[in-house]
Amino acid sequence: MSDKPVTLAAITGAHGVAGEVRLKLFGEGWEQLRSHPSFNDGALKLAKVRSDNKRGAIARFEGVSNRNEAEALRGTALTVPRDALPPLEEGEYYHADLIGLPVVTEQGEAIGTVADVMNYGATDLVEIERADGRKFMVPLTEQAVPEWNDERLVVNAAFAED
Repeated sequence: MSDKPVTLAAITGAHGVAGEVRLKLFGEGWEQLRSHPSFNDGALKLAKVRSDNKRGAIARFEGVSNRNEAEALRGTALTVPRDALPPLEEGEYYHADLIGLPVVTEQGEAIGTVADVMNYGATDLVEIERADGRKFMVPLTEQAVPEWNDERLVVNAAFAED
């Protein structure tokens, strides 16, 4: 789709006092992070990572040795180059490819922009933000989202909340 880096996780804050950080994951699980020795073009080098047993992870990065240094990383997205990831199969996508896309109805009426992609176990949910800041979610199913590409995401008007 594009050559922009893919975000695998984001640092949500410090964990403990020894420099570990909590991660929100955007991929297939914390184990995938182990295959990437560094993130953000080498700025962060992964020393260790483990599950937090809450769908997230706990990580330590080289050079981060205390809570203040870890807390300073809060909000940092952990990215890798797209070519460092396996090729996508038919129907697969990276959340990063959807976030920021304009959203329209099947009739072409502008609805908003993809703000986030989440999954609570059943299927991916696309969070759409309207121009006025209101947000709503639609399931990423063929009924609700009949198509998308690298330029736009199309939502069935029946799923577009007023």
